[in-house]
Amino acid sequence: MTLLAPDQRNVAIVLNPGAASPFLLLGDHAGREIPTALGGLGLPADERRRHIAWDIGVAALGQHLSTALGATFIRQRFSRLVIDCNRDPARADAIPEVSDGTAVPGNRGLSAAERRARVAEVAEPYHAAIAAELDARTALGRPTTLVSLHSFTPHMDGLDRPWRFGVLHAEDSAFSRAVLARLRAQVGAGLVGDNAPYSMDDVDFTIPRHARPRGLDYLELEVRQDLIARAAGQRQVAGRLAELLPHALADAGGL
Repeated sequence: MTLLAPDQRNVAIVLNPGAASPFLLLGDHAGREIPTALGGLGLPADERRRHIAWDIGVAALGQHLSTALGATFIRQRFSRLVIDCNRDPARADAIPEVSDGTAVPGNRGLSAAERRARVAEVAEPYHAAIAAELDARTALGRPTTLVSLHSFTPHMDGLDRPWRFGVLHAEDSAFSRAVLARLRAQVGAGLVGDNAPYSMDDVDFTIPRHARPRGLDYLELEVRQDLIARAAGQRQVAGRLAELLPHALADAGGL
C-alpha cells in the first residue's frame, strides 16, 4: 500500500543543506502534519495541536539556530503520532495508540502492511536524509557534532516540571557535559535537568543510529515548551544557544 500523496513525499525538510558549521541540527518531532490518507488519525484539531502531536516550538527554534550558526537543520515534516522517528520502528510505541491519556483512533488495529507503509514512507526517508548529509560531510572532511532538538510540556501526569532545559546524554558525550555545565552556570542548576525530564536510554533511536556508529559527539536538548511557544521566546532561546554551543564545543575539545 501507498500512504503519501505525491506532494507529501518530501518528509525531511532540510534548511541550509551543506552548511560548513560543525553542528548538524535535527528535529525528530518538529512537524505536526498528518498524511491526508490518515484523515487526521481520528483526532480533533485541538488534540493535533497539543504536545502529543509534535515538539512545540522546535521548528522555529531550529530555523533560528540554523541561521545564527550557519548550520544545516533537518526536521521531520509529519507528526510523531504518525510514527515517532526517535523510536526504533520495530517498537510498538513507535506508532502510539494512546499518548498522554489521549486515544489515537487512527493508530488502533493497524495491519502489518499499514505499519510498514509508515516506516517506509515517513521514518526511513527522514533518517536517510540525515545519513546522506553526514556522508557528504565525511567526504568533505568536515567535523560534525549532532544537536537533536526537542521540547517538553511544562506539566505531565499531574506534576509540574521546573526545568527550563534538559540535557539528555550517556557517559560518552563530552559535549553534552559541557553544555550542561554552561547552561547551569547561566540559568541555575535547579533549572537545567541532567537526564531530566527524560533520560537517554534504549528508547532513543536517532542519536544511537547516527552519532555512535560514526564516533560523533552529540547533544540531545530538551527545552520547556512555554519558553519557545511564541516567536519572541524562540528568538531568545535560539540567541542563547547560538552563543553557548560553540563555547561548549570548545570546552569539549571540539574547536
